[in-house]
Amino acid sequence: MIQLDCYYSLSSPWAYLGGPKLQDIVRRHRAKLTLKPFDFQAVVPATGGVPLRTRPEPRRRYHQVELDRWRTYLGMPLVLEPKHYPQGMPADPDWNKHAGWTVIAAQDLGLDAFPLSHAILRALWAEERDISLPRVRQAIAEENGYDGAALVAAERSERVQTLYRQYSAEARKLGVFGSPTCVIEGELFWGQDRLDFVDRRLDAIRWREGQQRQKD
Repeated sequence: MIQLDCYYSLSSPWAYLGGPKLQDIVRRHRAKLTLKPFDFQAVVPATGGVPLRTRPEPRRRYHQVELDRWRTYLGMPLVLEPKHYPQGMPADPDWNKHAGWTVIAAQDLGLDAFPLSHAILRALWAEERDISLPRVRQAIAEENGYDGAALVAAERSERVQTLYRQYSAEARKLGVFGSPTCVIEGELFWGQDRLDFVDRRLDAIRWREGQQRQKD
């Protein structure tokens, strides 16, 4: 089974917009997807990325133009300025990390965490819900068939925090500078608009493996 890692933040509109296509690619190629939420605030400035709230105003305006284009093209609901996405420095610097810990907790239990991840992103970007609140994350999890109370309780466990630090260290070492970034055999594909290239890369690997099996 081909390994596909996705490094991203649970506050990324691009991870939200790319979610359905990524899920379809994983399904068609029978790839093993590992979701790897990472410390975006710590890693990205060190690897050359520029977090949205620190960009000059012209770039922030263009960011909204692109979001509008993509939500229209994909037919996905999205609020351009969701009320629970901080425009300045948030009161809680970990506000978007908690949801990543929730996803890691679900995945570490052997559950398919993708539906939960997408639901959390949708809650922030389309449903005007505050994903920084434990009760909101618990409700989202339960709405999607998970044990929300157990996942929220596990967020700060040593196991989950160790995995979060591990994914953040991996992202830094790989040079991840944006969200989402897919990684296949060490090759980076940044952005939901690069998913066609992810698809092609997986096709090439499957062809290679098929040729190898014929030789064997």
